[in-house]
Amino acid sequence: MNSKDLLYTLALQHIPNLGDTTAKKLIRHFGNAENVFKEKKSNLLKLDGVGSIRLKGLNDSKHLKAAEEELKFIEANKINYHYFQESHYPEKLKHCIDGPILLFSRGIINLERKRIISIVGTRQITSHGMAFCEKLIEDLSPLDPVIVSGFAYGVDITAHKAAVKSKLQTIGCLAHGLNQIYPKVHKKYVNQIEENGGFFTDFWSTDKFDRNNFLKRNRIIAGLSEATIVIESAEKGGALVTADIAGSYDREVFAVPGRPTDKFSSGCNNLIKAQKAHVITSAADLAYILNWEIEEKQKSVQKQLFVVLEDDEQKLYEFLKTRGKTELDLLALNCNFPTFKTASLLLNMELKGVIRPLPGKLFEAI
Repeated sequence: MNSKDLLYTLALQHIPNLGDTTAKKLIRHFGNAENVFKEKKSNLLKLDGVGSIRLKGLNDSKHLKAAEEELKFIEANKINYHYFQESHYPEKLKHCIDGPILLFSRGIINLERKRIISIVGTRQITSHGMAFCEKLIEDLSPLDPVIVSGFAYGVDITAHKAAVKSKLQTIGCLAHGLNQIYPKVHKKYVNQIEENGGFFTDFWSTDKFDRNNFLKRNRIIAGLSEATIVIESAEKGGALVTADIAGSYDREVFAVPGRPTDKFSSGCNNLIKAQKAHVITSAADLAYILNWEIEEKQKSVQKQLFVVLEDDEQKLYEFLKTRGKTELDLLALNCNFPTFKTASLLLNMELKGVIRPLPGKLFEAI
């Protein structure tokens, strides 16, 4: 995308009533943003869902003037931009109907062929929630996932810090432009995150800070990843909104269960009761539901000449060597282990390079 295309796309993004869904429809039909501005209004209105209210102010010169100023900011600060029709736009976000026509980023972000998960939750994280979040990310680290969150207090910053500690790529999705950081006390983490990932936003440098921005930001958190995990949440909260958005995108949602009396477990428990989320108690639950496999090159590195297996792992291994490919539930039944324990054991064995998962929730010995 050249500067002229970027200018007109910014101008289209600046029109308040248009929205990303309609803007993308117009661009796809008329070729690019410049053509949309130059097309007769009567032709624009022929498209389904494009009404006069959405096009209000389309010919107002203030949108191009605002775009010119934002373009100067982008160029002066070397902001990366991602256009929804280009290859470096996040792949999973392309499939979200309301994904932004332009996404801005800073840092060193590489999402190509990456497993991506979003971790969200309350800003008032408990010690239990913090410990679970840190352990989950540590246990997932051999699978090299990208950890996405909102860079807010509580669960968000815990997830980012745990990802950095495990040397994983992490992305903070911001509810404001890249000319500021909120909350200000998190400025000390900016360099670490940009060295291990970076930040995404669809807000401009001129956008006013507003609480509603967080709700808009949440669609990017949900849209970037193949699964969203809610660590802790009260009965109402932004994390539950993100979970609902992820569900609407047909992505997997997980929630950490808690005691009925725990305030910050009620939101998670309600998601599970309503069958809007899978229960997650360990990294094995996530790997099992998502059918994540370790790449062959990782297996070759991790497989040792003499692998030490625990007694329960040895029992599973011997069964698989004897019987061949076996489903998880059948494996658990024959070895007299609960399913959740079997899934956890299998993940450990996979990391040791002695078994491999197969499509259809099957496992086999290597």
